[in-house]
Amino acid sequence: APTARATGAVAAAAFNAKAWSEHHLARVEQALSDWVREDAPAGLGQAMRYAVTGGGKRLRPLLALAACEAVGGNAHVALRGACAVELIHAYSLVHDDMPCMDNDVLRRGKPTVHVKFGQAQALLAGDALQALAFEILTADEAISPAIQAHWCRLLACASGAEGMAGGQAIDLASVGQSLSEDALRRMHQLKTGALLQASVMMGAACGQTSAA
Repeated sequence: APTARATGAVAAAAFNAKAWSEHHLARVEQALSDWVREDAPAGLGQAMRYAVTGGGKRLRPLLALAACEAVGGNAHVALRGACAVELIHAYSLVHDDMPCMDNDVLRRGKPTVHVKFGQAQALLAGDALQALAFEILTADEAISPAIQAHWCRLLACASGAEGMAGGQAIDLASVGQSLSEDALRRMHQLKTGALLQASVMMGAACGQTSAA
């Protein structure tokens, strides 16, 4: 009989990461296209869609969906969490690119949102994407209120002062300064790591997990 190690090796060899990623990326792109609508007032919807549907690795949604699969969760439910995390990421990029922050004029080879739509519209688009993320998390009555509340707490903590926004604040305050290794690690832990961790935890919340 094959050993557990051999069986695991066969299973790993049979897993096609490229096919898995392409399948789930297509699901994420379709869901984002459906949920980020163009009908927001005064061109706001166009700016929001421009910020979200312009490409990207979609690493955070893939992490959420992979974590869901790992615990035998409901992939349909997890898709909402996956897309909500991506909307938070997208809003953060819109704001980070603005002149008051990093002042970038290109993102993924095309004009940034504030360059194409103006600074005021970019600011509002980021605000609206952040709000939409939490709307998506709570819009399906078939998902238990407990999961919805847990998702909201995870995402809020990961994107707020003790997460992404806090890390960005450290980054801005450190321009022109030399940071210690510990300080640099802390900045990246908040600015990038918190949202990556939340992606995994939100996906895992869709299945059965334990503290072990």
